[in-house]
Amino acid sequence: MVELAGIIILGIIAQWVAWRLKLPAILPLILIGLLVGPIATLFTEDGAKIIAPIWNGEKGLFPGESLYYFVSLAISIILFEGGLTLKRSEIANVGPAITKLITLGSLVTFLGGGLAAHYVFDLSWQISFLFSGLIIVTGPTVITPILRNIPLKKDISAVLKWEGILIDPIGALVAVLVFEFISVGEGHAFTKTAFVEFGKILLFGATFGFTFAHALAFAIKKRLIPHYLLNVVSLSTVLLVFVLSDSFAHESGLLAVVVMGMVMGNIDLPNLKELLYFKESLSVLLISILFILLSANINMSDLELIYTWNTALLFALVIFVIRPLGVFLSTSGSSLKFKEKLFISWVGPRGIVAAGIASLFGSKLLLLEEPGAEYITPLVFMIVLGTVLLNATTARIFAQMVGVFLKKSEGILIIGASKVSRLIAHYLHQNKRHVVLIDNNQANINKAKKLGLEAMTANIYSDSLQDNIELNDMGYLMALTGNAEINTFALDKFKDQFGENGAFRLVNSDEMKDPQNNPEEGLFSHTDDFIKLMDAVRKYPAIHEIDIQHKDHYDSLIARTQKDNDIIPVFTKSPDGSIDIIHANNTDFVPSGEGYKLVYLGKALDIEGISLTKQEGEDEN
Repeated sequence: MVELAGIIILGIIAQWVAWRLKLPAILPLILIGLLVGPIATLFTEDGAKIIAPIWNGEKGLFPGESLYYFVSLAISIILFEGGLTLKRSEIANVGPAITKLITLGSLVTFLGGGLAAHYVFDLSWQISFLFSGLIIVTGPTVITPILRNIPLKKDISAVLKWEGILIDPIGALVAVLVFEFISVGEGHAFTKTAFVEFGKILLFGATFGFTFAHALAFAIKKRLIPHYLLNVVSLSTVLLVFVLSDSFAHESGLLAVVVMGMVMGNIDLPNLKELLYFKESLSVLLISILFILLSANINMSDLELIYTWNTALLFALVIFVIRPLGVFLSTSGSSLKFKEKLFISWVGPRGIVAAGIASLFGSKLLLLEEPGAEYITPLVFMIVLGTVLLNATTARIFAQMVGVFLKKSEGILIIGASKVSRLIAHYLHQNKRHVVLIDNNQANINKAKKLGLEAMTANIYSDSLQDNIELNDMGYLMALTGNAEINTFALDKFKDQFGENGAFRLVNSDEMKDPQNNPEEGLFSHTDDFIKLMDAVRKYPAIHEIDIQHKDHYDSLIARTQKDNDIIPVFTKSPDGSIDIIHANNTDFVPSGEGYKLVYLGKALDIEGISLTKQEGEDEN
């Protein structure tokens, strides 16, 4: 009982440490597992592990084959959750470079890793290609913490993010198929019977996964499952599919749950997000338990097995040859520059799926007495730990060395995607600024996307926004919602991460009545709240520019806007095209030469002799 409770407690502590230090959770989890497992045998009095999943074959926390059953069920849930995140629309929209990375890049890793393992360790072709299939995956859980605090161009972040998301289930599927192909042969020649068994695995795995995915989706859509039972029914269905498929064709269960997840992820389900949140929470708990168990189950003899120069050579080939080769072949002809390809080549940490499936498959193949199976778990754990450590410690430095590190974050994050926000974002986009709108109103997001703007559905009260590595270049934060509490909360929560150059919000109705005591983060006119902004934009949906001749002229223009509720100054624009947000702290703006402009929204200023340039946004509809 103490050991079981200790595993859960240590797992959650490791997750917290990873969050606090902004590291991939897999790193402290595996290190803790190794510390209480094989390393503990070096300093305990009786030379025993502090936590022993299995000892003396039939004793321990999980005697006999019970550990493998637990790992199998846990991996099935994790793979199902990964499959839910893979959508056809995302593959179609991520661009040719990412599509090639998850196809051609995976093939290069699979073939290159297999050849390297075979010739470096003299492993059989079957075991070599199982190893290479396992190291295909990267995974968002290891990529995101590493890149979260590295300001990068949007294109680089997007490539790494989507590669990690999309390649997880694909890599898992490849590894499952290779393992199943090996297991049906049971270490012997691949006879006609073996191929028939492999065909049965494919048939039953795909059939059960596809059928139960549609059955569960039908039940959810027809509201045959009460809301409070939705998550647990889904969980039990995943376990049912895994066990049922496995009973018809041995080792087909993992394939079935991956297929089930992929199919359900591409069906329009009303409760899919809620289901994903539940599966993510469950996956965190299972991963915390799983990786301490799996690391603790490794023996010192396993570590001694790979304590050779051959291990360093294999690691070097994977990192410095195979990964760059896959990246450069996949991105040839793309808009990515050489230095950007070089950085993407450097960042390729392997993750939770690789380590978990490696331990499961390695253990099962040992039971089948497959030659070389003892190398699978320690070699994959070495690749996982080595790549995570390497990238976690050097990614920022390497980004600076190759010149992809953004010295100043110029992106603008706008909270709220109302008509006012869309109009302002459209102007910024036309002036070559990276701007992103976020809102939990899908209708507003859809309207923004129709304008060609980058917009995402998000809840600012959720932590998921902070993990979005595509927002790494955000340096300005503007809260433009109609809710004063949300605006204030957004600044308090995100100003350090997304507002290093400035974080601003609209004034509320009480502050608007007292412009002399306007808050430092107050935006624009300081006398207009969201209601007045919306009213002005409803009547005059346009943004204008007007030349500023000198300081007194600027002051007179601002005074003129304060007399008309339908004219609201928003930016100043310098001769080189750079744009500054008008806020409470820059009311003493002084133009330092010709070419400066005042940018305002609403009704056009009718001042004779001064040129006006109208920047159209969207129409009334």
